[in-house]
Amino acid sequence: MRHSIVRRTIAGAALALAGTACGVSQQQEVEMGAQYSAQINQQLPIITDALVNQYINTLGMELARVADTRGLEWHFYVVNSPEVNAFAVPGGYVYVNRGLIERASKMDQVAGVLGHEIGHVTHRHSVKQMEQQNGAQIGVTVACVLQPAVCNSGLGSTAINVVGTAVFAKFSRNDEAEADQAGIEYTTKAGIDPRGIPEMFQILLDERQTAPSKVEAWFATHPLEEDRIRDTEATISKYNVAQLNQLTKDTQNFHTFQQRLRSLPQAPQSRTGGN
Repeated sequence: MRHSIVRRTIAGAALALAGTACGVSQQQEVEMGAQYSAQINQQLPIITDALVNQYINTLGMELARVADTRGLEWHFYVVNSPEVNAFAVPGGYVYVNRGLIERASKMDQVAGVLGHEIGHVTHRHSVKQMEQQNGAQIGVTVACVLQPAVCNSGLGSTAINVVGTAVFAKFSRNDEAEADQAGIEYTTKAGIDPRGIPEMFQILLDERQTAPSKVEAWFATHPLEEDRIRDTEATISKYNVAQLNQLTKDTQNFHTFQQRLRSLPQAPQSRTGGN
């Protein structure tokens, strides 16, 4: 039933966009984002704890305020999944898995991930993919992006076949690099140390060596090699070190948030399978 709703929702958005070869307007982007987000929140185990939601939205808004020039209404969610991943939907909807948050050692590392995902929205990377496809294969298989086990199920495969290309599932290396640079810019403007960005990349690369299955979802949707660490470090090296040292790296509120998150029950194992 849920997958039929996904197909109807996305197929309707695809038809609405099929005649917009001239481009997707901001109003269309926001309307699509609201539709997709509503469906995501039905399909994925979104954490509803008030303290968790308050923190992630407060941190996210610190970054969105300095990033957004279009007056979008931003929403930030934590997905109750142990897998490492984060995801953004056009119009200002950002999702981050608890598995990523729990692996961070400092606040600036999570802030960098949020800044990166905000960058995908502000630079309209998903929208540009849609425009390039002229609405012909517009689709979003969000369950596959954040919970790859769904893709291995019959239901997931059917959704992919019916819906078409997963527009939000994978960005080009240029898009990823642009979002990295945006993350550096936004964290710095928000008074947060951007050095958390390459630090988080290194944490994920290290885990890929020791427990690759736990970061599989991240690497499937975020091409990440050592050159992205070098590129972000090279950009950050252009900043004045004394000024960087004045920026916020960590807070007690972040660790209280982490502890609260770790105290919550894990999501039940999906009926469609999984490790």
